[in-house]
Amino acid sequence: MASVAKNCLQLYLTQLHQHPLRTKVITAGVISAISDITAQKLTGIKKLQIRRLLLKVVLLEQLTSSPLNNLVFMLYYGLVIEARPWLQVKSKIKKEFPTVQYTAWTFWPVVGWVNHQYIPLHLRVVFGSTVGFFWAIFMNLRAKSMAIKKS
Repeated sequence: MASVAKNCLQLYLTQLHQHPLRTKVITAGVISAISDITAQKLTGIKKLQIRRLLLKVVLLEQLTSSPLNNLVFMLYYGLVIEARPWLQVKSKIKKEFPTVQYTAWTFWPVVGWVNHQYIPLHLRVVFGSTVGFFWAIFMNLRAKSMAIKKS
């Protein structure tokens, strides 16, 4: 039993070293879910409230990966695609990031909820990727329209 725990710990530490952000996000999500399940059981709830768990998963995702993804996209688009200087990109991000993030926060939680509630487990990645495909088109069109307005 000790060797199994030791092997699991070694595997976790390897993942933490190779993929720190992903490993920490997954760890936080798992710990949050276990915490919520434990709390539900300790308070005497007979049947797990899955919707409550899903809300926490969606919330965690929106507070961690969503802002980071949008920020990286805006940096990449401004610096690489538009080849703008850093100061212009920084100014554009300061001005437009809140609107982009607000849009993401109104759109992606619904997608996450639908994905976890209605999409079978084996199709969730395909569903998320398909919606992400359209989100990327939206982000590119938005970035392009902002560049055209400024010209």
